Amino acid sequence: MESIIFKYFPNLSERQKVSFLKMLELYPEWNAKINVISRKDIDNLEVNHILHSLSIAKFLHFTSGSSIMDFGTGGGLPGLPLAVIFPDSHFHLIDRTGKKLLVAQEIAKAAGIDNVSFQHGDVTECKEKFDFVVSRAVMPQPDLLKICRKNIAKEQRNALPNGLITLKGGDVSAEIKNLKHSSEVIEISGYFKEPFFDTKKIVYTQC
Repeated sequence: MESIIFKYFPNLSERQKVSFLKMLELYPEWNAKINVISRKDIDNLEVNHILHSLSIAKFLHFTSGSSIMDFGTGGGLPGLPLAVIFPDSHFHLIDRTGKKLLVAQEIAKAAGIDNVSFQHGDVTECKEKFDFVVSRAVMPQPDLLKICRKNIAKEQRNALPNGLITLKGGDVSAEIKNLKHSSEVIEISGYFKEPFFDTKKIVYTQC
């Protein structure tokens, strides 16, 4: 099976390709039991969810040894796709909904994704430090920043300063008005040509 993911990431190893194909197979199966993706949108899994998550990999190449928290991961997005792309980085996936986190754990196991850990609960309970926190439209950028700033490490190892990277849709100017001096907005349509990405953005805030 040829995948759109392989078109945009042509240098994947066989292991990485197998992991993505397993995800494409397993998410619909799990979603029929536990709703982690809108049922009307599950047919668009590859573009709207997995490729969308991977836009972060186009924005920033995490260096070996990087540590990333996925805040409000739900069923494992964007954390699991990113963990496949960056096998030498570690991803810590947090969510308050246990059954959604179970889906992420089961998919990680079946897809051979072993550079991940999971935490069921609130991010306030997490004391670890990370190079970056990633999140997919969980809450407004300023609110998310307040909660997770304590989890951003001081030590730098990547091409960009440590911080918060979120996936958003529509106009984010009002949301980041007070963060303008430390934030950057990137149009995902610059990376991927599918119409879904026309209004999608990455918002990066340096911490």
